[in-house]
Amino acid sequence: MTPFVAEIIGTSLLILLGGGIVANDILSKTKGHGGGWMTITTAWGLAVFVGVVVAGPYSGAHLNPAVTLGLAIGGLFPWEDVPAYIAAEFIGAMIGSALVYLMYKDHFDATEDAGLKRAVFCTDPAIPNNFRNIISEIIGTFVLIFCVFYFSGAEINDGTGTKVGLGSIGAIPVAFVVWGIGLSLGGTTGYAINPARDLGPRIVHALLPIKGKTDSGWSYAWIPVLGPIIGAVLAALLYLALN
Repeated sequence: MTPFVAEIIGTSLLILLGGGIVANDILSKTKGHGGGWMTITTAWGLAVFVGVVVAGPYSGAHLNPAVTLGLAIGGLFPWEDVPAYIAAEFIGAMIGSALVYLMYKDHFDATEDAGLKRAVFCTDPAIPNNFRNIISEIIGTFVLIFCVFYFSGAEINDGTGTKVGLGSIGAIPVAFVVWGIGLSLGGTTGYAINPARDLGPRIVHALLPIKGKTDSGWSYAWIPVLGPIIGAVLAALLYLALN
């Protein structure tokens, strides 16, 4: 388990569970059909928790190029490791989304709305407006990355002055942040807040032989990539200015 492998596996789990809840909620004839926004945002938060639990001890569990870039700009991650981490995150996102399709293949076939099929893989704005859509992605990602800078290790004092780590409990804060972003800020664009989470599965959507699929929404695809990058840069710059 190298950092590269950990980022692939962690991001795969993130997208498998995150894309899985979207498929379960919106595709036809699933047992979770129509679960709603609370179900989707909660499951995405839990998906982050699972990915961080697995990858955290080995790679720090970035699972997101915006996190990798933000930490590098903030001086908390070496620049020479950035390309490998980003590559692993994209690979993992593509694997995870392909597994969602494999699992829900019958329900993709049973769903007539091609837009819903695409929505399992990537985001679309509720109201198309490029300026406000990219602002939404910038703000959502800014909140995520700025909070990441201020996470501290989960530990307690055992009464003798020795600090004892709490293991996987340390993955809870980032899950809560992603959950909160989804509930509060996600209604405009579907809160990609992660270039790999959106672009990787979008590419998979274009490649897979999905029955009755539409185009992969390439005219919008730049927004959930550029927006999170800008948000990460702004969060890192503010962090540097304050510390």
